[in-house]
Formats: sequence, structure tokens, C-alpha cells
Amino acid sequence: MHLIVGLGNPGAEYVAHRHNIGFLAVDEIARQHSFPPFRQKFSALVSEGVIDGEKILLIKPQTFMNRSGDSVAQAVQFYKLAPADISVIHDELDLAPGKVRVKTGGGNGGHNGLRSIESHLGKDFVRIRLGIGHPGHKDRVHSHVLSNFHKADNEWLEPLLDALAKNAGLIAKGDAAGLMNKLALAMPAAPKAEAEKPAPKAQSHVRQARPSASQTKLPESGPMADMLKKLFGKKD
Repeated sequence: MHLIVGLGNPGAEYVAHRHNIGFLAVDEIARQHSFPPFRQKFSALVSEGVIDGEKILLIKPQTFMNRSGDSVAQAVQFYKLAPADISVIHDELDLAPGKVRVKTGGGNGGHNGLRSIESHLGKDFVRIRLGIGHPGHKDRVHSHVLSNFHKADNEWLEPLLDALAKNAGLIAKGDAAGLMNKLALAMPAAPKAEAEKPAPKAQSHVRQARPSASQTKLPESGPMADMLKKLFGKKD
């Protein structure tokens, strides 16, 4: 059994929040792999199925973010799972929107859901960090994570969740590098900056002021012709 935990807050008002990207990911995994409807167990919503031959338990804790560990610990104890059998999908402020990092262990970065799970299980579970971007100032973090994704976010959010669900078998297999590679390939390419046109070659003010040969017909003989030859450098 491999436990895939999506972090979020329960309740309709939180459904589209950036903080709930873990719930969204687990829902998409369940949908694509035809898991049965979620049911209440372990103070969570759970659904069990098989992906690429691996038995998977999807779990969405209903204990609110800062007590996620209470729910996860119940499932871990029931199935007698090791930390390596647990993957937690969560939002990550320190990654650009759509970027993904998969890592075993490490710090919680101030994430209350991770902190709660660590208090029950230690640090050695897998973290699947889904970037939501940083608002730019720490005073805006709370409102940023607890606000809805914008319509424009669908350009990266939908492909990310789709690719994560398609490749969920790699989560259970512990193939972090393979998963990150698949997700990176699935993301839309950033728009290319328009190529800058080369700046016109600098000219002296005298040369800039000179009319082109197509604009001016030079006299071919006489004193004026001699003067223009010296000024414009016309060769005999």
C-alpha cells in the first residue's frame, strides 16, 4: 500500500484556494484512474485503487491544515506503513507557479500541514511540492494562499494536475526524477521574448545629414562637382 496525501482545508469555501492544490491533485488522480467515490475514514476522505499494479490509498484530511498529521497518522498506524510509503502533495510558495520538486525529508518551510505530519511521523516521508508562487512580501502570504486561483492560472494548473495524475504510478514506485521529468515536459513553454532588432549603425551627424545617392543627383563636372567629390568622398 502506498499512501498519497493531498493537503488542503475542508469546506466549499476553500475548494479553489491555492492552499488546496493538494486536494485538487488527489481528486484528479482519482478521476483519471477511476477510483471509487471517496468515503469517510481516518478523519479524512479516502479512496482506494490500483495504479500501474501498485495499490494506492488516496487521502484528503478533513481535520484542517494545521492538524493534517492527526488524520495521516491514523491511516499509517492502521496499515502499518513506513515513511517511504507516504507521499504528501502540497502547495509551495518558494517555487514558481507550475514548477514541481519531489524530495524525501527536509524542512517544512513554515507549511502548517507538513509541520503537523512531521510531529506524528518524523521527516522521512516524500514531499511533492507544487509551486504556487510567492506574493512578494511576507505580509501578503496568508491572503495569497487562502485566495482562489485566478482564471489565468489555468494555463499551468490544468496541465500540471493532468500530468501528475497520468504519472501517479511513478509516485508509488518512488521514481522522483522520472516524475519531475514527465511533469516538466507536460508544462506549456514560456512565451519567447521577441527578438531584439539590431540597433542601426551609429553615424556621425555629418553623414546622417547627407542625402543618399538615390535622393540627390550630383553634378558630374565643374567647381560644384569638385567640392561635392571632396565632401561626399566620390571617387573619380
